[in-house]
Amino acid sequence: MSDTPAPKAIVIGSGPAGLTAAIYLSRANVPNLLFEGHQPGGQLTITTEVENFPGFPDGITGPELMERLKAQAARFGTVIRSESVTAVDLANGPYRVRTDSGAYTAPVVIIASGSTARWLHLPDEESFHGKGLSACATCDGFFFRGQDVAVVGGGDTALEEATYLTNFASKVTLIHRRGELRGSKIMQDRALANPKIEVAWNAVPSRYLADGNGNLRGLVLADTTGGPERELAVTGCFIAIGHTPNTAFLAGQLPTDESGYLVTVPGTTGMGKPGVFACGDVQDHVYRQAITSAGTGCMAAIEAERWLAAQGH
Repeated sequence: MSDTPAPKAIVIGSGPAGLTAAIYLSRANVPNLLFEGHQPGGQLTITTEVENFPGFPDGITGPELMERLKAQAARFGTVIRSESVTAVDLANGPYRVRTDSGAYTAPVVIIASGSTARWLHLPDEESFHGKGLSACATCDGFFFRGQDVAVVGGGDTALEEATYLTNFASKVTLIHRRGELRGSKIMQDRALANPKIEVAWNAVPSRYLADGNGNLRGLVLADTTGGPERELAVTGCFIAIGHTPNTAFLAGQLPTDESGYLVTVPGTTGMGKPGVFACGDVQDHVYRQAITSAGTGCMAAIEAERWLAAQGH
């Protein structure tokens, strides 16, 4: 397919970062084109309730929040396409962006492709999203007040999630496939000293158990040392085995850290390449919240608009 004329900015990704960037670009009269990607709306579309996004005192579902952001971007003039970016050429501007449907060029590219939580890929796993299964304790821990929950993992993220969940849950079982944890000593000491945390050593979930309404009621744990399976009664399970930043389409053209997250110029969203910016979870492995993603999306749009003005575009 031949190149299709593109606006001044291309936004890659449709989570809170990408849509916020698009809103700010459009309101600054910067014509922009946004590609939704393979998961329109990002990770919030698999979150049932969002109660910590400012402005919604009664909470809002993840899909509804993303639909509102999308409608707001479209209202101000963002062109939104349900295409996935497969490759980019960032050698020289204007930059070329290829999708599964065509090719486009623009002097500005804002990368907001997010990250993908690593799941266990057990049978029927997707059916438990929003029904007891989560990859974010900060997002969903509040819904499990007074309940027994599990955290899967053995690194710092899992230890942090388990410790955080003790603020709500009656009991937290940390499930780890080995006989010792991988996390830092200070995080291990803190978690193991917490009376609400127990560890299921040498164990991995092999099946999710559902109640009559399809909600999580427990896990079947396999013993990695060859022992018998056992059931663990929990109403919440938090998978804390890491996230994978969605950067494969960049083919190594931009700097990343050891985990693959994009590394921006300190204090900015710039990537050290004229007209290229990054925002949201693709460059943030610390906070991973909708509100922080939206904030960096705002920053990327303002920096992009100023860069375009300086170039006379």
